[in-house]
Amino acid sequence: MGSNRLEAMLQQEPNLFIPFITAGDPTGEATIDIALTLQEAGASILELGIPYSDPLADGPTIQEASKRSLKNGMSLSSAMQLVPAMRERGLTIPVIIFTYVNPLLQYGVKRFTEEAASLGIDGILVPDLPFEESDELSAYCEQEQLSLISLVAPTSKERIQKIADRAQGFLYCVSSLGVTGARKDLDPRIEEFLNTVKEASHVPIAVGFGISTSAQVSTIQALADGVVVGSALVHQIGEQGEALQNEETKELALQRIKSFVKALISE
Repeated sequence: MGSNRLEAMLQQEPNLFIPFITAGDPTGEATIDIALTLQEAGASILELGIPYSDPLADGPTIQEASKRSLKNGMSLSSAMQLVPAMRERGLTIPVIIFTYVNPLLQYGVKRFTEEAASLGIDGILVPDLPFEESDELSAYCEQEQLSLISLVAPTSKERIQKIADRAQGFLYCVSSLGVTGARKDLDPRIEEFLNTVKEASHVPIAVGFGISTSAQVSTIQALADGVVVGSALVHQIGEQGEALQNEETKELALQRIKSFVKALISE
C-alpha cells in the first residue's frame, strides 16, 4: 500500500505542499492533532521528523523542537506508532519519516522497513545517509514498497544524474548548502540548479531547507513540483506549544497553525 498512496498523490497533485513537523513536539497527542490540521490546510504529504540529539542538517529551530520532544521520551519507535493513530483519525495523505542514520541503525534497518510498512508509513528520508551507502536501505525499502526519498544538493551534473536515476517518490532538492532554517532570501543560483535536476529526474522534484515566506513558496512553486516547509512551521508550533497541551486553548492553537499554513501557500 505504502508507496502506492505516495504515487497516487504525486500523480494527481501538481503543486505539492510538504510540511515538516517534529514528532512529539509538544506531545505525541498534539502531533496527531497537528497532522490532521495540516491535511485540512492543504498538505499533500507529511514529513514526520524523528527527534535526534545531534541533528547535523538542522538549524536551531528544529534542534530546539528535537530537544523538547526527546524530553518527553519520544523515540523512533514511538514516533512511528503515531502514524496508525493519525490514520485512525482520518489522515489519508502519505507520511514520510525523516530520520538520521544513527537511530535507524540502532533500531535495525530491516526491522524499521517492515514495521514502517505495517504501520501505514509511505517512505523514508535520511539526510545524513550518503547516496553511495544507501544500497542496503534501498533494498529493504523496495521489499516493503516504501519509497526511499533521495536528497540532492547543488553538486556536479554527474552526481545529480546518478542520484536522479535511482530516485523514488520525489527528489528532495536542498535549496542551499548548509543547515535548515528560515532564510530571508533564496539562493540566486536556485533556478539553474533546479533546471539541472529537472533535466535529470524522472520523478517530481520538491525543494526544501530555508523556505519560510509565501513569496518564497510562490517562487519555488513556479520552478518545481513541490515545496517543503519545516523550520518556519516548527517555529509556529513551538510558539503554540503550551496552548496545544491545554484542552481549552488547543482548538485556537490549531486554528493559528492552519491560518499560518494557508497564508504561506495561498499566494
